Amino acid sequence: MAITYEWRGDIDSASVEALHAEGFGHPPQDIDWLAQLRRHSLGWVSARDEGRLVGFVNVAWDGGVHAFILDTMVARDRRGHGIGAALVSAAAEGARSAKCEWLHVDFDDGLEPFYFDACGFKRTPAGLIGL
Repeated sequence: MAITYEWRGDIDSASVEALHAEGFGHPPQDIDWLAQLRRHSLGWVSARDEGRLVGFVNVAWDGGVHAFILDTMVARDRRGHGIGAALVSAAAEGARSAKCEWLHVDFDDGLEPFYFDACGFKRTPAGLIGL
């Protein structure tokens, strides 16, 4: 397994949506991921194995010094091999190169070991309003 990682590379919307549907448990939808990413994101990282998209993470930002990890996803058959942590590491490097000073993430219960232990995020107080 020789995984390649690419910052802001071309992606196929259908492949990203299939991975998103698998990762977040919903039926695939018709979403133009590339247009959405180019319009709203600082960058994104794709992970490929021989051309197959096996991982993806989106990096949104505030246009200044804050970047935000969204939609970290790894193909079910590739989980547990460090791909997710490598995606987040590449995302952090991309944000750092763009002169961001902070990388934020929020996540569902049960993902603490991944984000805190494998990726190096620190616990911080935060707030959330459900809309």
